[in-house]
Amino acid sequence: NITGSVWGLVFLWLLLAAHGWSGLEAWAQRRSSRRWLQGLLFFAAFLIISELAGLPLDLYGHTVERSYGISVQGWGSWFGDQGKALGLSLLIGAPIMLLFNWIVRRWPRRYWFGAWVATLPILVAVIFGAPLISPLFDKFEPLPQHYPALVDQLEKVVARTGTEIPPSRMFLMKASEKTNGLNAYVSGMGATKRIVVWDTTAGRVSNDEILFIFGHETGHYVLHHIRKSIVISAIALFFLYWACAACAAWLIRRFGSRWRAPDLASRTGFIVLLFTVSVAGFLLEPASNALSRYFEHQADVYGQEAIHGIVPDPQKTAVAAFNDLGRAWLDDPNPSPFIEFWLYNHPSTQSRANFALHYDPWANGGHGKYFHN
Repeated sequence: NITGSVWGLVFLWLLLAAHGWSGLEAWAQRRSSRRWLQGLLFFAAFLIISELAGLPLDLYGHTVERSYGISVQGWGSWFGDQGKALGLSLLIGAPIMLLFNWIVRRWPRRYWFGAWVATLPILVAVIFGAPLISPLFDKFEPLPQHYPALVDQLEKVVARTGTEIPPSRMFLMKASEKTNGLNAYVSGMGATKRIVVWDTTAGRVSNDEILFIFGHETGHYVLHHIRKSIVISAIALFFLYWACAACAAWLIRRFGSRWRAPDLASRTGFIVLLFTVSVAGFLLEPASNALSRYFEHQADVYGQEAIHGIVPDPQKTAVAAFNDLGRAWLDDPNPSPFIEFWLYNHPSTQSRANFALHYDPWANGGHGKYFHN
């Protein structure tokens, strides 16, 4: 949300101005004479401090979700998930930040290009590895073991879309231990690609609606949205890193002595660079969300076409799915244009339902955009 993003930027700036990061850098240097160990200590402490700074907003958000019945997760479990997330951040994030800091020090004039090259495999690894990390936070069981009839229906959509996901890679997630929300999704890529249906969804909404939700998620893969997102992100990051490098260099010239950041290669200087990237990411969030909404609309169309001939009434099924999802998550059906423009990575629930209600390309012998039968 906007509040959390703005607070994150303000927090980085405040600790730069108050010499918090330079003090942390001095502390790490006193702990060890080895530069790489200094870096690990600094970035690990940075991640812990940043997590603690955002904790009050996270606590408030969880409190609100519990009060509205969206979340049923107890505080012990919630804090456990926060701890696991922080542990992963320290295990993976700190070494990655150390790597990028080394790149800045190794190539002081063209470091932004080296950072860009290093980012690309990380983008792919995140998508590939997400299903492998999910079991740390939620329980998964074979979907055929619980809902064999649903699996039979899902296989019809798999065959129609050509996604080649066998029943052995269809899972039921025990979401009911934490939420009353609804969801079903496809995640991973290659050997990790799988179908996941929340247990709050299976048995609570009709199988036809689950087929539509699955068809929608399948659309992201068939229409190469993940691949396109990686390519678009790679192009955008190339120019973003170049621009942020210039901006960070100006900030160092302007405020470096005040912040005790002699250059970008220092740990404190790296935080200045991170600050500029964070500001750019915040300002570009509407563009990112606009692209996401476009992809989501395409997936809506694909999902409705994918279940044509499998369910009796694709239009009615899609509308019912959107209505059920909206009720479960307490979505605002008609958000203000500004809020949707800046924050929504999906079209509003009402606009999606209205489109589904009137989307009938098969009338008068026509055919769909992605399927010709």
